Amino acid sequence: MPHIALHLSGAPDAARTRQAVDAVVRLTRSVLGKKQPVIAIEVQHIAADQWFIGGDTLASLGRSAFQLDISVTDETNTKAEKARYLRELHAAMAALMPDLHEVSYVHVIDARAAAYGYGGLTQEHRHQQAGV
Repeated sequence: MPHIALHLSGAPDAARTRQAVDAVVRLTRSVLGKKQPVIAIEVQHIAADQWFIGGDTLASLGRSAFQLDISVTDETNTKAEKARYLRELHAAMAALMPDLHEVSYVHVIDARAAAYGYGGLTQEHRHQQAGV
C-alpha cells in the first residue's frame, strides 16, 4: 500500500506522465511486491529553471531530473529489493527523460506499521486482523 510522490522536471506532458506512472506501478508491483489497487501516485512537474542541482538549474545544465518518494510499511521489503527498485526505477526514468541527471533521487521510506495506513486503519491493524 505505498503512497508515491513523483516529481518530474519540465513542462507537463500527458504521454510522458502516463509512461512514468506505468513504469512506477510496474516496478512497484514486480520488485517490491505491492498490490496495484492500493498504489497511490501523485505527480508534480517542476520547471527546469526551478530545479537546482549543485546551485545550477536544470535548464542551464540542459538536463532533466526526477525525484520519487515511496512510503512502504517497514520490514516488508529487503535491502536487496530496495536496491533493485532504485536501480531499475532510475533506468526506467532515464529511458523516458532526455539527458537525465545522475542526481535524481529515489527515497524508499520505511514507515512503521502502527503509524501508517489508509482507509482509517493502520497497517498494524490490518496485519493483526489477517492473523499473520
